Amino acid sequence: MSIEKVNKLNRLLQKSNLGGLYFSAWLKENGYSDQLLKKYRDSGWLTTLAKGVMIRTGDKLRSFSVLESYNEQLKKNFHIAAHSALELSGFNHYVPMGKPLLIIGHPKQEPVPAWMLEGDFDRSLKFFSTGTFPKPQLVPFNVEYPHLQASVPEQAFLECLLLAPKKYSYMDLYYIMEQLTTLRPLVLQPLLENTDNLKVKRMFLFMAEKAGHYWFHSLDTGKLDLGSAKHQLVENGVYVSKYKITVPKELYEYE
Repeated sequence: MSIEKVNKLNRLLQKSNLGGLYFSAWLKENGYSDQLLKKYRDSGWLTTLAKGVMIRTGDKLRSFSVLESYNEQLKKNFHIAAHSALELSGFNHYVPMGKPLLIIGHPKQEPVPAWMLEGDFDRSLKFFSTGTFPKPQLVPFNVEYPHLQASVPEQAFLECLLLAPKKYSYMDLYYIMEQLTTLRPLVLQPLLENTDNLKVKRMFLFMAEKAGHYWFHSLDTGKLDLGSAKHQLVENGVYVSKYKITVPKELYEYE
């Protein structure tokens, strides 16, 4: 292999975080021909993971690195969401058993590729897509992954409510709500105003008021469209007339 090709290979291998990926479309845009990539594979430097997707030979798939390279190289918008984002912010009620779980949100127009669903990652990846938050509030979570963002705590908890009760129990989420003493009304207000999910808004307000957080009283609930229809969120629960929702009896009676 020529010195020029070796230098290009070195630059390529230094580009990605350990456990990250290389995508053919991005590689071609950056001057790596099909013939050169074949040489890298034949020489054992790169291994094909799926069509158009390669990894450094010997690397293990690392969740954050893969999402970083996927977002950066293919201009995607996958983000760390729900209770995974809350954990990154220091709120953690769940004690995972075995392989850690990573919840990932993505736009509806960006479906999850098969190789990401089937890959053997260092974490169990769970995905969801929604248009519930048309103006998402995201922040970078680590300087080592500048193209990977996480939901702010305010949105992360709303995402948890969106996934309840199938993914999370309302009681477990209320235990987390009790920890959320520092949520920001200026961030919450537009999130609540711009979502049309009545279940999420009503349950959030019920939990926040029940927890007695000071920031709850700074919300302008008069600007929130809560609808008029009753919503039965659980079977055999207790009806809360103020928010027109049926909540778990255990949650209603919890003190």
